[in-house]
Amino acid sequence: MTAITRRIALFLYGLTGGGVPRRTVALANAFCAQGDAVDLVVLDAANPWGLPLDPSIRVISLATWRTALPFLRTKRRRQFAAACPALERYLIREAPSALISADNYANLTALDARRRARAPVPVIVTQRTHTSTYAKGKAALLRRLRETYPQADAVVGVSTEIVEDLVLLGVPRELTRTIHNPVIGEDFDEIAARPVDHPWFQPGEPPVILGVGRIGPQKDFPCLIRAFARVRQHRPELRLVILGEAKTPASREELVALARDLEIADAVDLPGAVAQAIPYMARAGLFALSSRWEGMPGALIEALACGTPVVSTDCPSGPDEVLESGRYGGLAPVGDAAALAAVMVENLDLPPDRASRIARGRRFSVARALADYAALADTLSRGGSA
Repeated sequence: MTAITRRIALFLYGLTGGGVPRRTVALANAFCAQGDAVDLVVLDAANPWGLPLDPSIRVISLATWRTALPFLRTKRRRQFAAACPALERYLIREAPSALISADNYANLTALDARRRARAPVPVIVTQRTHTSTYAKGKAALLRRLRETYPQADAVVGVSTEIVEDLVLLGVPRELTRTIHNPVIGEDFDEIAARPVDHPWFQPGEPPVILGVGRIGPQKDFPCLIRAFARVRQHRPELRLVILGEAKTPASREELVALARDLEIADAVDLPGAVAQAIPYMARAGLFALSSRWEGMPGALIEALACGTPVVSTDCPSGPDEVLESGRYGGLAPVGDAAALAAVMVENLDLPPDRASRIARGRRFSVARALADYAALADTLSRGGSA
């Protein structure tokens, strides 16, 4: 193995199984595989979905009795604030070659801790969602981002649209860099070939339209269900499966009630979250993303890399960039069920070439993201600028 030349720290809330933890774990494993020492610094060290973490990676928990207080656990921003002193001590004690933080409150805490520690540790903050859309109505958060992000050594957006949005919010352009998420790893084909026990995905069954994501406002699954109801008027054999945990019990029940009202309840299933959605994508007739906002949607990329036809809302940000303005899959306006239904029908009947979809999806590789982050960390550790 190559001699260890640096220690890379990656800072995020925890390993809860969403997009940010999955991409951060992929990057951590990639750094480790090339010989770096890696620390995964978290507030919550639980790994309920068994994300595959290289055993040589140190998991550093910043949790204390304060972060466990019910008052703090109701708001992650409060937990991050309570954990700031522990992160400050970590930076002083370990002095990593670079600290890469993941998303809003982790980014703010990383910069606050570095300032308090007065530690010469380069901080790379990564923005994983479209800031203006996500933070609409959150004036205090936007103000803190504007004031604090310019203190970073580099500000990485996972899509070009995120970077442009950050610049409009006041982040100096010279600090910014676009690095796409590390999505497709060397084990992708092995994962895609794993069995699926859901009866609708078995050989000989009618095609399934698949949605993936946490059930809540961002993913706008009501729009997907309404669009599916329209599509099923033309293709009554189709079924819809939505994989993901519900933000609240009521949010799942709302979808069930909507499907019942539209008289398609027998063709819609919400089985909850699964440890790995890629095998379902590989067997779906169509993958549909109905989000109101994104960052760089990993599920859309994974479905493309499986060769599955895909459609998406043209939300900020990521889908237009991934699909190259519709070249690799259909795009519809946000919240427009009729338009989404139209592109679903079109891509079910005449999808873009399968080989081109696979090639496009696999451009968003772990290897490419690792090379970009490693080069940036090297530059900053030598005293250079983003």
